[in-house]
Amino acid sequence: MPAYFTGCHGGGNKLAKQKLKQLSKHVRYLPADHETDRPVLGAVIGNDYTLIVDAGNSPAHAELFLNELKEIKAPESRLLVLTHWHWDHIFGMKKMNLPAIAHTKTKKYIEKLKGLQWTDEALDERVRTGVEIEFCAEMIKKEFGERRNEIEIVSPVITFENSLAIDLGGVRVRLQHVGGDHADDSIVVFVEKDKVLFLGDCYTQNMYAKKWNYTAPVFLKLLDELEHFQAAVYLHSHCDPATQAEFFQELFEMRITTKAAVENKGNREAIHSAMKEGLGRELNDDDLELASYLG
Repeated sequence: MPAYFTGCHGGGNKLAKQKLKQLSKHVRYLPADHETDRPVLGAVIGNDYTLIVDAGNSPAHAELFLNELKEIKAPESRLLVLTHWHWDHIFGMKKMNLPAIAHTKTKKYIEKLKGLQWTDEALDERVRTGVEIEFCAEMIKKEFGERRNEIEIVSPVITFENSLAIDLGGVRVRLQHVGGDHADDSIVVFVEKDKVLFLGDCYTQNMYAKKWNYTAPVFLKLLDELEHFQAAVYLHSHCDPATQAEFFQELFEMRITTKAAVENKGNREAIHSAMKEGLGRELNDDDLELASYLG
């Protein structure tokens, strides 16, 4: 597990071992692969339609998922939903070849990518000027190698502002905009009957900054919104699934850390002391990492 996914415990199966897994009666998912930053891809299967969650970080990633999907009985009528605009969630759209649904901001951000070049030189220049971050540039190079001509940006065709409900035939899915520091266009995908919540990357920190960070008010508002869903299973795009008990424990710990950072701003020793008191234990590396993003 890479250190930058705060709150993520587990995930990152090797590509050779990646197989579609059943999460609930109507939900399947392909686990994340940190080797080239491939996120979780999901399939919500109704009687009439299959909703695919995120497009993957490349045509190869999308193809792997689609081939796995062939092995199960799922409606051929399909829709695609994007959790946010970042490259690892959209670069497989051309291969998916499906009508895509996204937040209005997601479409706007994707449109801005269309004029960009993806050569090593272009990526390195965008890193130098702060438009791109080194991690993403290196992962793009690793995922695509010399096949940069495969990068073709495709826009979503259906957009929404706040929320959108989709009836897949006996299975209702709610798309909800939640925003967050990582990407302000972030949405979550709630499978109501199965009580499964696809989180995208919504509660990951802001990585497009000189210092990775959370904004305390934004972060706390997001945590409250996520808790409101009362799901049985929570799935971050770069992690293993979490039960409600596991996820709510993470929410508790993140709130304690955020409160300590706000009340003791700039005083690292006081922040750590307040965290120990609030958590009732010694701090671990994940605790210290989260605190560093808040202070």
